[in-house]
Amino acid sequence: MEAITWLDDRIEIIDQTRLPWEEVYLQLSTYEEAAQAIKEMRVRGAPLIGLVAAYGIALGAQSIKTKSKEHFLAELRRMAEVLASTRPTAVNLFQAIKRMIAATQTGEDITGTKATLIAEAKAIHDDERQATRLISQFGAELIGNGFTILTHCNAGPLATGGDGTALGAIMAAKEQNKGINIIATETRPLFQGARLTVWELMRKDIPVTLITDSMAGHFISKGDVNCVMVGADRIAANGDVANKIGTYTLAVLARENGIPFYVAAPITTIDLSLSSGDRIPIEYRSPEEVTHVQGVPVAPQGVQVANPAFDVTPHRYVSAIITEKGAIKEPYQMTLSKLLDE
Repeated sequence: MEAITWLDDRIEIIDQTRLPWEEVYLQLSTYEEAAQAIKEMRVRGAPLIGLVAAYGIALGAQSIKTKSKEHFLAELRRMAEVLASTRPTAVNLFQAIKRMIAATQTGEDITGTKATLIAEAKAIHDDERQATRLISQFGAELIGNGFTILTHCNAGPLATGGDGTALGAIMAAKEQNKGINIIATETRPLFQGARLTVWELMRKDIPVTLITDSMAGHFISKGDVNCVMVGADRIAANGDVANKIGTYTLAVLARENGIPFYVAAPITTIDLSLSSGDRIPIEYRSPEEVTHVQGVPVAPQGVQVANPAFDVTPHRYVSAIITEKGAIKEPYQMTLSKLLDE
């Protein structure tokens, strides 16, 4: 199962809104379709969003009909702006777009630039594959034999286009025969844990128990959890972490009960331009995601709804950030900066 595949003149993705009931693959032929797939969360997960945007720019470039390099670049930047407007929190989206635009400086003519953009999107994909492979290996080192790991949302292959981050580490630990068990939160309101994480783990024959988000404190306080491991959508310069709403709650519970709270993410998720998590833009989504479940209303019509998709976990709660260059710890202001300098 590949979350995303480049097919020369289009992108093939698995429609994550249809899982786990159906494995439906969609083919995206235009940058507009790529943008819509991101906005509708048919693809999601910070690294994967970046990949879809990169391939979307490559697709869009092929459709531009002009002999003027200046006009070509102006049109390409417009397409990039459309893709950048889809979701505000995951920095991988903007990192990938920035890299694609930078790649246009190397093409000698329009034909060459179009080819360069396809090659660059593929290179970004290859880099993410390698990064998640290494993250999985480093993360597995922090998982002991017989551990029960609690995870939130979905940070597996579906979220990355590679091996996964938090879930990649869990899968790597299983391959090392560590006898692990997983507790997965359902992750309201869109159930990425119940629909996607559980689906991926069951396909790998990894023992998993599904709980509602509000049950986490009960199981952690009973001593049933050895560590919490999650992914990230953006990491500020001081180590504050934006991730799926509910992550902050788990971090506080982990600290209160004396268990490690690990964040697994590629360096493309690190944003040194933001000094702290207070500056990370938080996406607010449709009220219907809260008032309805799979189209069925579960709340009175007209109720006021708040639906932030992410929250920010202060760095003091983060035991380690696991990247493709290894696991780093406090002081994050120094260790993150050094990591990117290298």
